[in-house]
Amino acid sequence: MKRITVIILLIACGILLPSLTPAQKKGGAEKSRGVPTAKEVYTGTIVSMSGGLASTGFTLTLEGRTNDKDAQRYRDILATEGQDDLLKAIYKNDLGFIAATGQTRRTLLVVREGEIDGQRRIIAVFERWQKMFELRSGTRSTDYPYSIIEIVFDEKGRGSGTFIGLAQVRMKMDKKTEQVRLEIENFGSFPSKIMGVMRRDGGD
Repeated sequence: MKRITVIILLIACGILLPSLTPAQKKGGAEKSRGVPTAKEVYTGTIVSMSGGLASTGFTLTLEGRTNDKDAQRYRDILATEGQDDLLKAIYKNDLGFIAATGQTRRTLLVVREGEIDGQRRIIAVFERWQKMFELRSGTRSTDYPYSIIEIVFDEKGRGSGTFIGLAQVRMKMDKKTEQVRLEIENFGSFPSKIMGVMRRDGGD
């Protein structure tokens, strides 16, 4: 359980905090859809860490980034109104999309870029895939409306990372620091791994 918490907190640190690269900060007028950037297309595999190590291929298309101003606004909404109102605030954002084998594609609602240990890191948030029986029966999993993908790239441009398929987000007071921080709770035993991420030719 401790390992899961550490992984999730590392991801949380990059979502709604001001961690954009210098190039993003100067990149033109800020719009409600984020900071427009050159289109990038990546392919990779999501590998489940629960059960039989099932894998799913995906394509991630990036077309914009969430600017610092919007990230702070989303953080304030989450702190004062909760994750349902946050989803309402970001629902119409369009920063690209993710498509996975056997699933309908999902629009990226928040995309942040920064560095961790000198390596490029992308974090994207979207409304998760839900199964019909969840919606009909109102299972506890419906309280976890987000999916979060984190990819860290090496010096050769190859990526790996973490995928939280069912995520609940909230702002919580840290008793040690007495500061409010973003906390992500994963529904299930372990987050999945992202492996074999490569940029696809023609993504620009």
